[in-house]
Amino acid sequence: MFRLKINPTVYTFNIMINVLCKEGKLKKAKEFIGYMKGLGFKANVVTYNTIIHGYCWRGNLEGAHLVFEVMKAKGIMPDSYTFGSLISGMCKEGRVEEASVFLEKMMKNGLFPTAMTYSALIDGYYNKRNLERAFSYRDEIVKKAIMPTVLTYNLFIHALFMEGRVVEANDMINRMERKGMALDAITYNILINGYCRSSNAKTAFNLHDDVLNRGIQPTRVTYTSLIDILSKRNRMKEAYNLFVKIMDKGVLLDVIMFNALIDGHCANENVDRALFLLKEMDRMKVPPNEVTYNTLMQDHCRKGKVEEAHELLDEMKRRGIKPDYISYNTLISGYSRRGDIKDAFRVRDEMLSIGFNPTLLTYSLTMH
Repeated sequence: MFRLKINPTVYTFNIMINVLCKEGKLKKAKEFIGYMKGLGFKANVVTYNTIIHGYCWRGNLEGAHLVFEVMKAKGIMPDSYTFGSLISGMCKEGRVEEASVFLEKMMKNGLFPTAMTYSALIDGYYNKRNLERAFSYRDEIVKKAIMPTVLTYNLFIHALFMEGRVVEANDMINRMERKGMALDAITYNILINGYCRSSNAKTAFNLHDDVLNRGIQPTRVTYTSLIDILSKRNRMKEAYNLFVKIMDKGVLLDVIMFNALIDGHCANENVDRALFLLKEMDRMKVPPNEVTYNTLMQDHCRKGKVEEAHELLDEMKRRGIKPDYISYNTLISGYSRRGDIKDAFRVRDEMLSIGFNPTLLTYSLTMH
């Protein structure tokens, strides 16, 4: 542009600053303000908002606040977007009380929060398990006649399902539909996961079929929930068939999905199949974790195969997976139930040697 003598505008510089922020080059983005000034351009509220948003997105709230103070010192008044970015950033970092104070400050300045700002606060308070406060912001949205977004509803539906409040979650869905709001892919995935959590397999699978008919792709988390509920219902053939379908679709498998299947096979006393899946994880380059091994160890100990369980503990350690309390307590329980108190104490001593403090459960198991 300079070579062709095409004069840039503030809008041009704001685009450049936005690109730098997205790439995480925040220092360079700030330097661009000085570069603009040198060329006779004055940064505006959009310029500062872009940088503040960049800092918040990267979790650097201190940096965002410094830019916020510089902005005010330059006589540029923050707007709803400025406050919204800072509030979202605080909520993301778990600083919800600070975010609430900032919301009050925003409104005292005569600025109106958007549905997105309220959504950030609702999500923040839900993550702190303070549903009462989250719902109070929902009521504020209604009182102020702000049109909630699909995101806002999704947050509430997810929160209600996590709390087991299925009837209220259904009411929220009905409210969305009455307002003419279309459910999106996230809504459907939340519903499927929610119904799986509440052990309503029939509704979860009906929704899954509905999702596919609408051309919406379920997520890996959703498929894991469906596999998990089939496993808990002893429907292992269906669970494995679904697993194969997922692989055929090219969905990237993860350790949580494998763990759900392994747990199902162990619960249905098919440990050979569970061990086969452990080998499949290696073949597919999905690293197992302590949950994978603990599940297999618990199954072996239930059947009195404590030596095999101990071999699994050794295998864990060879792989660089750190055993946890459950790993050691599972072995102690297995030896204790078999009457091998000497071996149980040997495992307890190993716990102590690597820095674990035995729990009350550990002592009760060794005294069993």
